[in-house]
Amino acid sequence: MHALMAWLEGSALAELLRGMGIWTYGLLNLAHILGISTLFGSVLLLDLRLIGLWRSVPIVSIIRPTVPLAAIGFVLAMISGVMMLSFNTTEYHGNPFLYIKLPVIVLGLINIAIVQRLAAWRRAAAGDMAAPGDKRALAIAGALSLSIWLTVVSCGRMIGYW
Repeated sequence: MHALMAWLEGSALAELLRGMGIWTYGLLNLAHILGISTLFGSVLLLDLRLIGLWRSVPIVSIIRPTVPLAAIGFVLAMISGVMMLSFNTTEYHGNPFLYIKLPVIVLGLINIAIVQRLAAWRRAAAGDMAAPGDKRALAIAGALSLSIWLTVVSCGRMIGYW
């Protein structure tokens, strides 16, 4: 892992970013926070609805705005996160929170791929009538998703304190 970190820190991207001036890291950090906020805010609303809050609001009404916003937030957070990490990557070698955060992000993406293939999700996203067991399946999916992304956000916050 250290070799990959050293490569990123010595990459042309890292050199370019370090040469762009004193505000670069701060602006990337701001972009990262905006991306995380957009991602997690969307995930929080959607997952809480899947778990069972706001039952009077159709799930499709929450899915339509939150899924694209979550995707935009994820892309912004990912790009800015890699760019921020490239500044001083090797300083994070051995940081347990980074080593937890990265695989849990992958787990979150795998979870998204699985959930979107569930028949219950497809019915909810289409606004179709729920089948028996759909509420339970979606509640489990929402709880798992919320746990995953809470772990990512918590670990991300703790990285700087190790």
